[in-house]
Formats: sequence, C-alpha cells, structure tokens
Amino acid sequence: VGSVLAARLGELDGAAAGRRAALTARSGVDPVELPPGRYEVVLEPRCVAYMLDFFTVYGFNAKAVQEGRSFARLGERQLDERLWVWDDATDPRQPGPAFDAEGTPKGRVYLVEEGHVTGVTHDRRTAAKAGGGAESTGHAVPGGAAMGAIARNLFLEGRDPVAVDDLVRGVERGLLVKDFWYTRVLDPKTLVVTGLTRNGVFLIEDGRVGPPVGNLRFTQSPVAAFGPGQVLGVGDDAVLAPGGLHVSWHHTPSLHLAGWNFTGNASG
Repeated sequence: VGSVLAARLGELDGAAAGRRAALTARSGVDPVELPPGRYEVVLEPRCVAYMLDFFTVYGFNAKAVQEGRSFARLGERQLDERLWVWDDATDPRQPGPAFDAEGTPKGRVYLVEEGHVTGVTHDRRTAAKAGGGAESTGHAVPGGAAMGAIARNLFLEGRDPVAVDDLVRGVERGLLVKDFWYTRVLDPKTLVVTGLTRNGVFLIEDGRVGPPVGNLRFTQSPVAAFGPGQVLGVGDDAVLAPGGLHVSWHHTPSLHLAGWNFTGNASG
C-alpha cells in the first residue's frame, strides 16, 4: 500500500508511504498458496474502511431501511459490543463540506453504540416518510431520490485499542490482510460481499507474521464478521481511508476478527 490520505496537506507524509510500500513489496516476494477456507484475520484500516461503504449504502441508509432492504434493526445488538460507529463531516480528521446536497447542516450522528444499532441517516424525503418528528440528518447526496441518505464520513472506534503487533500476537494461525479491491455486494439484505485481496497478505503463525500469501477471493458478510463475539481486538492505528464503493471516506483502525471466509485462490 503506497497511498496515504489526510484532511490537511501538512499531514501527508509521502516518504513514509513510500517506505511502507517498498517494505511490503520486498516482503511479498514468492508468496505461498493457501487453500480456501475460514481464517482468523487481522484486517488493516483500508480493509475496514472498504467494508464500511457497504454498511452506509445498504445498511444505515434510511431509504434502504424503509424499503426493507437493510440489515439494520434499531435497538438490536447486531455488531460486537466493542464497536462504535458514527458519522461526522465536521470532525477535523475528515475532509468534505459540513452540509449535504439539500443544504442541511451536518453534525455527529451515532449509528452504532456498543454494538447496538442506534440510528440511521436521513435526507428530507426519508425523514418525511418516517414521520414522528424525524428530521434530515444532513445526508442527502446528488441523485438522492434513487440513492437515499448516505453517510460519507464514518468513524469506527473500538474499546481498549492496542498496537497492531499486539493484535498479531493474539493470532495462533491466520492472515494479516492489508487491502481489498474489486468488491461487489451479492446480497444487500445480509450484506454478503465478494472481492479480492491486494497489496499484501501474510500468514500469521503463533503470533508472528510469516511468509506472504497469494491473493485470495473472499465471500463474506461484514455484518456477520463484525458481529457479537467476533471482534477479538481493535488497533490503535486508525487512519483515513477510502470506502470500497468510492462514495465515502472513513476513519478506521485495524480489527482482529474471529473469522473471514476466503472462497478462492490463485488456482481457482
């Protein structure tokens, strides 16, 4: 991974990004091939941010909820109790305007608290349909009649964050995954997504990063993977990274997850 993102030019360190990319490239020579299967994983921030775009478009979007296409059920613990998720375009760690496509001011909107789904995002249309005094949360986007209300500046944080090395030390046998790409949703309701790894996958054995692994295809619901009891650790390395549908920027850490389904390798 040779890219770095920040809300301010002064926070960009191209030299550090280059060193990190060079180290990953040198470490990835002669990868081994692993069979498909369910592996314990440490997903780096870009992987986590990639998945959050699917949450915001297909899950926390009030239009999807109202039409019965979303997994989100207000008040239920659908994610691990370690996790909080909110949207806040006014946070200085995020780029972007502090108002939406309808001119509504943005602010902090909590979506998940200790794993419980506590909110969804509204534009004026979905708020009017919801009734009961609901108001726009400032999440209208161009073409909103079709898209709905989309959070474009998510934060995911977790309880008791630790260094990534400590996350790795907690894995007996699993994978360190640096990036995803070419992702597509297969089932919007359950949020099953398929895609590929890239920019580095490494085998973890007995708490140590070992040999590089060839790229793998995954088929996985991040709702299930981030679900109750599935988040085994949260990193202290949160950074700004792009979402997988290219509609948002998210501030995310690495996550140590109990399992991730890999359904293909270089051989098929």
